[in-house]
Amino acid sequence: MDNTAELTIQEVLKSGRARFNLSIEKLTEIAVRKEGGYIAANGALCVNTGKYTGRSPKDRFIVDEPIVHDYVNWNKTNLPIDPATFKRLYNKAVQYMKDKELYVFDGFVCNHDKYRMPIRVITEFAFQNLFAQQLFIKPKPEERKGFNPGFTVIALPDLKAVPELDGTRSEVFIVISFEKKMVLIGGTKYCGEIKKSMFTVMNYLLPFKNVLPMHCSANVGQKGDVALFFGLSGTGKTTLSADNDRRLIGDDEHGWTENGVFNFEGGCYAKCINLSKKKEPQIWNAIRRGTLLENVVVDKNTGLPDYDDARYTENTRAAFPIEHMKDAVPGGKGGRPSTIIFLTADASGVLPPISRLTLQQARYYFLSGYTSKLAGTENGIIEPVPTFSTCFGEPFMLLKPQVYADLLVEKIKKYGVKVFLVNTGWTGGPYGIGKRINLEYTRAMVRAAINGDLDNASYVTHPVFKLEMPTHCPGVPDAILNPANTWDNISEYNKTARELAHHFSQNFAKYRDVREDLKKIN
Repeated sequence: MDNTAELTIQEVLKSGRARFNLSIEKLTEIAVRKEGGYIAANGALCVNTGKYTGRSPKDRFIVDEPIVHDYVNWNKTNLPIDPATFKRLYNKAVQYMKDKELYVFDGFVCNHDKYRMPIRVITEFAFQNLFAQQLFIKPKPEERKGFNPGFTVIALPDLKAVPELDGTRSEVFIVISFEKKMVLIGGTKYCGEIKKSMFTVMNYLLPFKNVLPMHCSANVGQKGDVALFFGLSGTGKTTLSADNDRRLIGDDEHGWTENGVFNFEGGCYAKCINLSKKKEPQIWNAIRRGTLLENVVVDKNTGLPDYDDARYTENTRAAFPIEHMKDAVPGGKGGRPSTIIFLTADASGVLPPISRLTLQQARYYFLSGYTSKLAGTENGIIEPVPTFSTCFGEPFMLLKPQVYADLLVEKIKKYGVKVFLVNTGWTGGPYGIGKRINLEYTRAMVRAAINGDLDNASYVTHPVFKLEMPTHCPGVPDAILNPANTWDNISEYNKTARELAHHFSQNFAKYRDVREDLKKIN
């Protein structure tokens, strides 16, 4: 792609059909009038994303360019695409855009002056631009003068690829070019692709600046103590970090510098399946005018969202600015973390509800990134599937896993951070037999880990996983702290635990440069 091709986008944006930085109200009005959106009784804009209600990771490609070729960890999630193919897709997108009314948002990613990147998001639909405006960081009026984006995201849902002509796997494509500083998205209306593409970009760039990018939520207590919550979508990052006694820094994407943590975003993208005012009051109250609800069923008579109805997807989502959350931290920054929580939704029902990790175990479970992928977070997932996702975010980590793990371990060791593994999944048996661990018990365990109640607790060692399990935790029945106690058949429990441990060991064998004693869980 030469300079003339680059100019073509500028010509498209100057053609008079591009609408820059429209207000929330105007974008909402357009979405209702032209795009099939409707306003719920709580004031939120509701849209249906159609065929695609989750991410399409197998359709995400990284352009194999000289500046990234030797650094990207090419694998089943980091798929290469050649520059010529990208150029064809780009030209196809430009031709498509010429006759379209477009919506443009100019803003930033990263709440840190040193690492903040200006981004431009160009969308085909107004509701997508509303999403970008609420999820990224809004600039001050004077910051938009002479705005020069460091990266541009172009999202065109109705532009579908033809695999045999365009070199893609399907009609959907998400292509990142670091040389051209551009993301092309086509064939899908799911807004999560927009934010996750920029998360991927920052995950690549920041480690070169000695900043650890993290797929985690973060909050801070009244004494300034910061806690991080790592986990894949659906494991409870947003839910557990939204605590009435603590202030939210961010719910999904953060960076960790020598001085502390900062949020990549200016908003939250919360799963809202089975959302209730009683269990998650902060998220419930955040969903109001200015919020975008994706694929949430709304009662046509009352206008009330039915968060329990999963007819479109389990992956129903609410996108809103972080200031909608009560007591959110202005500016999205916090000090050095003192506690780290690794979240996993274990569908086998054998991992302890909470366990304390050693430094070696912290590295092991971070690199393993075990959970059960929950329904709807990706296209085609309809029930929990056991998975290992490196660094609790493999689809978004472009460098070798050890780069991120080394940065994390270095910081844990340097600052004496406590690390816990928390299972938000099943107990009393596997999925279909057991039941999901009570949310209030999980909240109590997390609070105890953060406030120090577990620092001097008595622990017993799990016979298979070698995890340290507390024998008592305030607000939690002692009996459930050891998962074996919750199963009717102890022999079946031990068998299932050994099977999961074997999966861990098989997965970890790929890390050839990690010490042999760390590769075995038992």
